Amino acid sequence: MERCPRGNVRNAKTVARRYGMITAGIDSGAKNVKAVIMKDGRVVGKAMAPAGLDTKAAAENVYNEALKAAGAEKKDVRKVLATGVGRKSCDCAQGEVTEADADAKGIRFVMPNVRTVIDVGAEEGRAVRINQHGDVVDFAINEKCAAGAGAFVEAMARALETEVEKMGDLYDRSTKEIDMNAQCAVFAESELVSLIHSQTAKADIARAVLNAIGDRIVSMMRRVGVEKDVAAIGGMALNGGFIKAIERELNITIGVPADPQYVSAIGAAIAAAEQRMEV
Repeated sequence: MERCPRGNVRNAKTVARRYGMITAGIDSGAKNVKAVIMKDGRVVGKAMAPAGLDTKAAAENVYNEALKAAGAEKKDVRKVLATGVGRKSCDCAQGEVTEADADAKGIRFVMPNVRTVIDVGAEEGRAVRINQHGDVVDFAINEKCAAGAGAFVEAMARALETEVEKMGDLYDRSTKEIDMNAQCAVFAESELVSLIHSQTAKADIARAVLNAIGDRIVSMMRRVGVEKDVAAIGGMALNGGFIKAIERELNITIGVPADPQYVSAIGAAIAAAEQRMEV
């Protein structure tokens, strides 16, 4: 079988298309599990569902749903790789790939010109710098503090009695810049309550919240080095206010691919194809 150099996504797509290879990637995150089926160098099926308390069962169910969407069966899939914090719980996978590698391979597939990618999910934020071949050059991760992840925004949205999906709209309606000084999610919530009691506009508080998480991600990006083009993936990529907060701080434009939550799963499926072609 034709060999494919690791990281060479273009060649991976060419060889996969030639052999009609079907592979799968599962991204088992803290909040949601995503699965992608790839055939002929393109995505043919995908599914997503809450991780819940039984991530093993969630991964199996999502994988089956993705197969159904692709019109494929398990016997048709050459290899399945898992990524994400729950990747070791995916019994349906034959191996795993790190989150940084999955991010790099996935973004290289959907946005080939990107050199810096940020991936912010429910409980983890990550900045990855890649080269022109899609290989990871450097990465930084924020996994111990909720203030650098989507769970922080969810907690603040609850305190504001609004929905996470509406935080971006509130950001756009803000007319006043307010600093949120707390560096811990617990203390930040107390600070937010104080702002509410002082009759601070909800839109201004939402902007302060998104600026706060944006500052955390910008700090990681600067540690790995910000090289254009820049893209955002993961659930927080859908929050326009969060994206604008980072763009304003760095004076850059951030691209957001279609279905940013699935990019890491795509990367895992690509890694699966590469491993098959190296055999």
